[in-house]
Amino acid sequence: MKLLAVRRLLRIQRVVIRYRLDDLLFDLPLPWFLLALRYVLPWRWFPRKPLDLSRGARLRLALQDLGPIFIKFGQILSTRRDLLPEDIADELMLLQDRVPPFDSQLSVRLIEEQLGKKIGEVFSRFDVEPLASASVAQVHAAQLKTGEEVVVKVIRPGLKPVIAQDLAWLFILARAAEKVSADARLLHPVDVVSDYEKTIYDELDLLREAANASQLKRNFDGSPLLYVPQIYWDWCRPKVLVMERIYGIQVTDLATLADQRTDMKMLAERGVEIFFTQVFRDSFFHADMHPGNIFVSTVNPWSPQYIAIDCGIVGSLTPEDQDYLARNLFAFFKRDYRRVAQLHIDSGWVPAETKLNEFEAAIRTVCEPIFEKPLKDISFGQVLMRLFQTARRFNMEVQPQLVLLQKTLLNIEGLGRQLYPELDLWNTAQPFLERWMRERVSPKALIGNVQSQLEQIPHLSNMARDLLERMSQPHASDPPPPWKKRKDDWFLRLLGSAHLAGGTILAAGGPLHELGHWPAGIMVAVGLYLVVRR
Repeated sequence: MKLLAVRRLLRIQRVVIRYRLDDLLFDLPLPWFLLALRYVLPWRWFPRKPLDLSRGARLRLALQDLGPIFIKFGQILSTRRDLLPEDIADELMLLQDRVPPFDSQLSVRLIEEQLGKKIGEVFSRFDVEPLASASVAQVHAAQLKTGEEVVVKVIRPGLKPVIAQDLAWLFILARAAEKVSADARLLHPVDVVSDYEKTIYDELDLLREAANASQLKRNFDGSPLLYVPQIYWDWCRPKVLVMERIYGIQVTDLATLADQRTDMKMLAERGVEIFFTQVFRDSFFHADMHPGNIFVSTVNPWSPQYIAIDCGIVGSLTPEDQDYLARNLFAFFKRDYRRVAQLHIDSGWVPAETKLNEFEAAIRTVCEPIFEKPLKDISFGQVLMRLFQTARRFNMEVQPQLVLLQKTLLNIEGLGRQLYPELDLWNTAQPFLERWMRERVSPKALIGNVQSQLEQIPHLSNMARDLLERMSQPHASDPPPPWKKRKDDWFLRLLGSAHLAGGTILAAGGPLHELGHWPAGIMVAVGLYLVVRR
């Protein structure tokens, strides 16, 4: 694995040199000791021809060449226009669905291998030129023999070795960080990388994506908020997925949305409601919500409906995490910072010995300046910096199981800034959360909890019976007492390890009742009797 990581490091270094990314780094206001590195790097000792590319294009092409993990990082960055210059954000947006496709003939061969049939046997029309191409797969438009318009998604070949190399480096860096830094240990980098490893490999299985899409479609069946395309299971395989083709406007195409007079305020508010519904009602949320995967229906622009595709990455919460998160948010909306602090201590997210008053004051310092402000007036960079300072001061640990949720929140918040910067996130989310909390203590919910507890009674009774049986015979599985073992030893030593025909091998020290076959036992007894008689 170390050799694999070294090969990958050399590959990354070549890409950095090719696209002059070190020039972009040293143009930043860095400390003097980091700026001094420019004189140490060997490839900077010789004159280099300038590239006829903008800085955004250089960064995009570099991430594109480095493969899926780097492309996904660029996709996340592309939604954060509040953190990036406009020219870089525009270039990184191309990583969402305009990654260069692989050879179309190879794509056709892969599809035919997976389906076990020729393209013409399954589709009445198949567009060889890809409709779109992303980091993990590309899609082709087609029409089934039965007349349905579909898209065919096929996994890029040769991804696993590249992903394995990147993950090897991430694990090396994570373990090194945990060894040398107490602050890094609070972030649990190894656990985070392990969770990401599972997520990225799951995304390579299109049957899993099809199952996720089917579940999400059921969760929002008939909803005016979200539409999920239909999956055609007969033609889905581990590396090929066939689903309904949708027609909509990409969510970041603000000009087209404005032309059809889309209600942008309602669109942004419905995005927040969809997120909270997925997280708290269903505990099953789309965790790859970059703009390339989200469209807006053209049917009712005055009551806009989202369309979600690419469900390869989904997240869920345990009931415990869901409960703690909901109560934290509810207390936050009420500006009950003491309750927020207490919940963090109770859940183990900060050490139990943390001083409640000090932690409450730190949370108030972070949260109060951003409350009741629209997204456009919130400096995300300052909030993030204060959160890091608070986490370090109070040894707050990152929860690896919430990393996907935090990533989704980044995408949602960045998307909201583009759609409707005047959105009041707090007033939009609070009514939904209050309604969800009320439903949790409603008679219907309580009856459901009682029913689930009753269903556990047979299992609990079996556990109780097994426990009572062990208590009634506490020494049944204990080894024989020493005096009993010594009593049998003289006879077993006399028998030794004689191998009798049709019998067994008697191991020295083994109990007498372990004689394998009774005829052999009789023969041994008769032989001893004759010896004694003589």
